[in-house]
Amino acid sequence: MSRSLRVIFAGTPDFAAASLTAVLQSRHRVVAVYTQPDRPAGRGRKLTASPVKSLALAHDLPVRQPESLRSAAVQAELAAFEADIMVVVAYGLILPQAVLDIPRLGCLNVHASLLPRWRGAAPIQRAIEAGDDESGVTIMQMDAGLDTGAMLLTRRTPITATTTGGELHDTLATLGGEALVEVLDALAGEGLTAIPQPQEGVTYAAKLTKAEAELDFFRPASELAARVRAFNPWPVAWCTCGAARLRLLMAEAAGRHDDEPAAPPGTLLPPEADALRIACGPQGDEVLRVIRAQLPGGRPLAARDLLNARDERLLAGRRLGNATEESV
Repeated sequence: MSRSLRVIFAGTPDFAAASLTAVLQSRHRVVAVYTQPDRPAGRGRKLTASPVKSLALAHDLPVRQPESLRSAAVQAELAAFEADIMVVVAYGLILPQAVLDIPRLGCLNVHASLLPRWRGAAPIQRAIEAGDDESGVTIMQMDAGLDTGAMLLTRRTPITATTTGGELHDTLATLGGEALVEVLDALAGEGLTAIPQPQEGVTYAAKLTKAEAELDFFRPASELAARVRAFNPWPVAWCTCGAARLRLLMAEAAGRHDDEPAAPPGTLLPPEADALRIACGPQGDEVLRVIRAQLPGGRPLAARDLLNARDERLLAGRRLGNATEESV
């Protein structure tokens, strides 16, 4: 059996905690954990530890939370851990070349896409939003570029017509941890051949914003349905419903009923037993079928339960959203 590696782990959110858990359950030794400084969270804005920090403290691991990795003092402290390799998963800080050069075997990154597609900040959501039929994780050797390093291992998973951003996040978090340990095992033994990323097929996954979660019903139904699923559970797709906001959590594109006329985009059409129906598309001749939603002050509900409540805000004929033809 190949020997164990001394690992510095750098990460912050739940996605990274899944990889840290996998390494902790392997034969490799985590000698230090780097994570973002505690941030204000919740209604009280109380300083809160990241999921990675909480996990590290539960395992009595040394934790470091520098604001930057650029200072000589921080780099010297990192080097003092004498790690064989540094693993970076959704850390949130840029690693300067001086840090990349410290570990004997360099630095690895667990990235939630099939590189070179969806380099950048939000690969999980952008893959669903774009209508991709698969996603995956890539373990790459880090370099100074943005997700441009040579690839050591990829693992794939399908994206179905009902996959949400949250579900894909959880699937890839588990898959990433498994693939990471496989790579560490290989590097501790005979090694792996790194494959440069192809120059073709590069796309960038821009950071998510709350502003883009507002739906424009002049857009095609398929595009809106993909966005609803991609933005669940954050930032959550929404539209205005009178003075309130209706949050959409699951939706699909559907056709109009026979002899049903087109309606202005955003119009609530006569519902089905288990779905709200919203006219959409440039001509109002497409239908967004909403299966799960949430009204202000309420909890997420199946559309069937929302309809049973007979809320006047959801009556057929009401116009939802603020879309105008100029937005097309």
